[in-house]
Amino acid sequence: MKKITVSSILIILSLLSTHTAAANLQNKTAARPAIAILDTAIDTSIPDLKGRIVHEVCLLERGPCPNGGTVMEGPGAASMPANLIAKNGFDHGTQMAFVAARNNPNMDIVFVRIIGNNPGGGRQVTTENTLIVALQWVIENKNKWNIQAVSMSQGHHNLRSVVDYCPKTPLTEAKIKTLVSMGVPVFLSAGNNADPFKIDWPACIPDSISVGATMPSKSIAFYSNHDSNLLDFYALGTMQGITVGNRRVNMAGTSAATQIAASNWIALRSIKPNLTYSEVYDLFARTADNTFNSRIKGGRLMNLQKAING
Repeated sequence: MKKITVSSILIILSLLSTHTAAANLQNKTAARPAIAILDTAIDTSIPDLKGRIVHEVCLLERGPCPNGGTVMEGPGAASMPANLIAKNGFDHGTQMAFVAARNNPNMDIVFVRIIGNNPGGGRQVTTENTLIVALQWVIENKNKWNIQAVSMSQGHHNLRSVVDYCPKTPLTEAKIKTLVSMGVPVFLSAGNNADPFKIDWPACIPDSISVGATMPSKSIAFYSNHDSNLLDFYALGTMQGITVGNRRVNMAGTSAATQIAASNWIALRSIKPNLTYSEVYDLFARTADNTFNSRIKGGRLMNLQKAING
């Protein structure tokens, strides 16, 4: 197999307007924790997101952000034209924000758009550099927006052999390590290739928290990637959600599971604020339910209530 280099790594979707007033954004206080969601774009007009999106960021390699450039912050920064956002997977970000908001109503959302579009609405190629820039933005703005976790339900499965398959990406790994040292976990989706031996990059980076998906029955979803050494937790991946235009949609994937896992972490930290990063992780691991399917044994399904009581 051709060797994968850092420059060749692509961030690819792993599944598959009214904006918050500027005054409200600028009056954000540290009273409520926030999650930073790195994804495609967002429709902030849907009712479930009203008052929840406290900041929008656009970080694109080629643009265009709404201001025509490659960097933008503030109301509308993560938006797209209405005729484009519902196509080619760009509604994914809205769905992820809905899952996070619904799962933890006591946290805010900082939405960072990292996927650009061409004039026809197709997805632009997004390299590792965008992720590095986005993670650096979180590092620099963690305190300003009280960011308690990062989630990204994007990844790729263009991997090497089963042994030591995770691409070596030291710059991304360094950013994740920095965030962990600040007490901020980086939740990444394991991917939906039905691979029982390998999970997506960047979820395979050991310092990240990789998340697989379960069915409503609490068994591991057939599509969910797995790695007995690198996959950290499972969470529910099948549910009904809301997408662009406030339309209902059925969701199934590790993308949704990743948002649930990240918002669970923030919920537990809010209840037990004196716990360290390692203590929160260990508590979730110790109180997790066992989950499995016909091919995969020994998965850890996050159980927030048990962790709260643990």
